[in-house]
Amino acid sequence: MSVLHEYHVVPTLPEPLSPLRALAYNLHWAWDLDIIDAFRRIDRDLWKTSRHNPVLLLGNVGQERLDQLARDESYVAYLDRVYRQHLEVLEQPSWYDRARAGKPRACVAYFSAEFGLTECLPIYSGGLGVLSGDHLKSASELGLPLVGVGLIYQQGYFQQYLNADGWQQQSYPQNDFYNMPMLLERGADGAPLVITVQYPQRTVAAQIWRVQVGRVPLYLLDTNISANHADDQDITDQLYGGDRDLRIRQEIMLGIGGLRALKALGLKPTVCHMNEGHSAFQCLERIRQTMEEHKLDFTAAREACIAGNVFTTHTAVPAGFDLFPKDLMTTYFGEYVKGLGISLESLFKIGRTNPANTDEFFNMAALAIRNSTFVNGVSKLHGQVSRDMVHTSMPQVPAHEIPVTSITNGVHTRTWISREMTDLFNRYLGERWVKDPADQTVWNRVDQIPDEELWRAHERRRERLVSMARDRLREQLLRRGATTSMAAMAEEVLNPSALTIGFARRFATYKRATLLLRDLERLKQILRDTDRPVQFLFAGKAHPHDDAGKELIRRIVHTARDEDLRRRVVFLEQYDMALARYLVQGVDVWLNTPRRPLEASGTSGMKVIFNGGLNVSILDGWWAEGCSHDTGWAIGRGEEYTDQEYQDKVESEALYDLLEQAVIPTFYDRGRDGLPRQWIRMMKTSIRELGPVFNTNRMVQEYTERFYLPSDQRYREFTADGAARARSLSDCKALFHRHWREVKVLSAETETQSDVKVGSTFAVHAKIRLGQLKPDHVRVQIYDGDMDAELKIPRGDSLPMTWVRQIEDNTHLYEGKVPCKKSGRRAFTLRILPYHPDLLEPLALGLVTWE
Repeated sequence: MSVLHEYHVVPTLPEPLSPLRALAYNLHWAWDLDIIDAFRRIDRDLWKTSRHNPVLLLGNVGQERLDQLARDESYVAYLDRVYRQHLEVLEQPSWYDRARAGKPRACVAYFSAEFGLTECLPIYSGGLGVLSGDHLKSASELGLPLVGVGLIYQQGYFQQYLNADGWQQQSYPQNDFYNMPMLLERGADGAPLVITVQYPQRTVAAQIWRVQVGRVPLYLLDTNISANHADDQDITDQLYGGDRDLRIRQEIMLGIGGLRALKALGLKPTVCHMNEGHSAFQCLERIRQTMEEHKLDFTAAREACIAGNVFTTHTAVPAGFDLFPKDLMTTYFGEYVKGLGISLESLFKIGRTNPANTDEFFNMAALAIRNSTFVNGVSKLHGQVSRDMVHTSMPQVPAHEIPVTSITNGVHTRTWISREMTDLFNRYLGERWVKDPADQTVWNRVDQIPDEELWRAHERRRERLVSMARDRLREQLLRRGATTSMAAMAEEVLNPSALTIGFARRFATYKRATLLLRDLERLKQILRDTDRPVQFLFAGKAHPHDDAGKELIRRIVHTARDEDLRRRVVFLEQYDMALARYLVQGVDVWLNTPRRPLEASGTSGMKVIFNGGLNVSILDGWWAEGCSHDTGWAIGRGEEYTDQEYQDKVESEALYDLLEQAVIPTFYDRGRDGLPRQWIRMMKTSIRELGPVFNTNRMVQEYTERFYLPSDQRYREFTADGAARARSLSDCKALFHRHWREVKVLSAETETQSDVKVGSTFAVHAKIRLGQLKPDHVRVQIYDGDMDAELKIPRGDSLPMTWVRQIEDNTHLYEGKVPCKKSGRRAFTLRILPYHPDLLEPLALGLVTWE
């Protein structure tokens, strides 16, 4: 039926309960146990069935119950106290306020295609989204002037269920935005605030929803409005759904529409952080807006925008980046580039890994990298992997000098920690573990927790996990058509006292969810031991188009039906943040088996740290940094293989060995008091050593100090005084590109003999031809280091050479010295790099001349 008039019904809250509305619409409740209790006490069953959604809860609870609570002096007093604490947290001076006292406030815009904040906002698919959500929560706690930008999906990411054969099925329930903790942004006239983006044939409008995350607003664009054509309403339908055409339309709205939304809201970001390449089109829109505001040409405006852009990649293989063919880019950007004053071919060159290869697809990561001052991977190992990937497009730059760094991911501690562990930490660590979780001295106090208290708290969480798993398994069986008596058998699975190992994540093939099942007889031997029982819990979703990932799930389900395994192996459907909390809070061991180095970081294993869980993992991603003999176990020693079948054989056997010889014996090594003292010692070491490192407060602080503040300052300087510095750098880069082919090392001489002594130095003289460039435009360096068996310098040190004099019109003499600091077979060569005082990363231009 057509709509005659639209209206919105809101709950009627008695005056004493009025703070509930403010609390419901600020996701601070998602990590504050006292606020959660305030909602849970209204109606425990409704809190659960609403998927922990306070807005839906308040809209469905009976008026009689609300009136009853309003007369309950105890509840009203509790609510008032919780609300005052909430306001105090939001208004208290922050880390950012103290660090930047008296200085201009930055405005950081954090773009991401998904945000995992809470299960009642299902606009996330997995780790990337949860990391984005944790980033916002820590930004709130640190007081960063940061705003999030994303899309709000009418159907979100799919809900998972399995058929009788164990094959994954997908359903897409509609999200009711008006019953979710978010509000429409409205203009002065009270109407929804709307921005527009020109697409081929049509202009597409989007309204803006705001999700308040503590002190941080998250703005989400929604095209499902009546003003749009039916096809355009579907742009924000599903996360990672549809074909390549839908993907480019979504990413145009995220990047271009997202920046326009900020402008409509009166926000002018000084820093734009792209969390993955989905939002990279914001680079183009930011340039366009800067051209208009400062009356600049494309190249000068681009330099100003590069100064304030940050790009984080989470991808470990080139195929993981979004790629768009030339015809699709022509369709969607043929008109847009006219506003930039450049040709389509110029745009394509910016988005190709090899600008000269006209057959290449447009690469969103290349667009982001070439338009950012800071680029990073999400673990130290992933930083190295990312440099190797970028090296293919910059072969003249040594791989270790590729200007891509790393900031290792973390998790938001209070989102993932159990109530029991929270109480323990409050009692023995004091309140600073909440206010400053990145402080090592806070976590040193974990040794003060009595072993028995720590173990009992952890056992209670394991018991809760087993109880929840049984309930969910019963529901799963009934949905698949099992009889009531068959479903009742769910009560027989799992043992609340057994060693419990969890594996839950996205079911991509490289994560090897079935590595544990490679030798079923050996696994059965482990699970048949009634004196030392072991059990495994699996959960996770495969992408709807990933049949190989779905087959992994099906195999686990079929394996779990084996009579020897069915009480010890369970797969839980519909993995979301609620299920994830139960798992990371209740398991003893978190298992991770990716093919190294394909796990960029991984954060699920970090979540068990604060709950006393231990990790057993391949040395990939974050675990390559976090693993030690006291914090968990490594599968292998970080080897990498080309033969995957052989790799699976070796690493599955290594996993069985670890379980049989280390993990299980340590867990069941009990004293007379029944406590596994060695296991508890490892729990404490893991919390103490890994807790202060692998949390998002540390991570966001690091982003702020290393990227946000320098980018903010650089952007302000580049847009000041008519963007004089941006113009200067732009002109200089153009000069480099026109004349760099004229630069050459003509000769190099040294008087040293083949044998020199440690502690001595020797001089190097070089004749350099600069062509139309001047000595101020370049830096000449000696590249000195150990020589390998292939007669190359794999990793050298750069030593500066000094200009001596001009020999001819375009030829100059340089000299430098090489210190001999250690013995061995060494060698040097020379190289020339471009130079400008505002060129932070000369190597990023890819203009390097070697001798």
